[in-house]
Amino acid sequence: MKSNPTNEQMQKVYYTNVRTEMAAFVPPDCKRILDVGCSEGNFGKLLMDRNQAEVWGAELSESAALIAGKKLHKVYAGDFRTILPKLPLGYFDCLVFNDVLEHFSDPDTLLRQCLAILSPGGYVVSSIPNVRYIGNLVEVVIKKDWEYKSGGILDRTHYRFFTKKSIRRMFNEAGYSVVECSGINATPSIKTWLLGIVTFGHMADVKFLEFATVAKLK
Repeated sequence: MKSNPTNEQMQKVYYTNVRTEMAAFVPPDCKRILDVGCSEGNFGKLLMDRNQAEVWGAELSESAALIAGKKLHKVYAGDFRTILPKLPLGYFDCLVFNDVLEHFSDPDTLLRQCLAILSPGGYVVSSIPNVRYIGNLVEVVIKKDWEYKSGGILDRTHYRFFTKKSIRRMFNEAGYSVVECSGINATPSIKTWLLGIVTFGHMADVKFLEFATVAKLK
């Protein structure tokens, strides 16, 4: 019988994940990129090589930041809210938040503060968990439960929960124009695809674990 992964195993996967599915959402002409929550720097290194870009990182875990520092141009360790005032104004043409914004109690304010470090026409690229994902809906609607876990949508460290509509609203109200907001990491279950069809698209979003968003400075 399979055992559930330990917290240590889950953290190892999180910090080493390359997130190749998110690379396509970063515009190829971006040359100065800040990867917020860069983990061990694997995603940033992918962008650095593909875009021939200067990639900086910010990472809460000091041990992961040390590893990332060997791969990226510059890496800050610590809470991004304390790092942000140290960053150069108008410098970056792309900020990346892969599974990061939901870990802040006020990501709306954080995104507004990030306007200052973006160059004109700069982008913010993010992946954010979908609270309407079918696995989560089953727990809430069928099992009548909301149990925090060591990973996933109901991760204990998540302060905020989002739908596609609320993601778009957050970026729009923070001063960005949403260029794209697409579901990613869909479940292979055919039942969720059929559910989208029989509800005339109303439940089509439940098959996606996350939404990838590309927003541009207005």
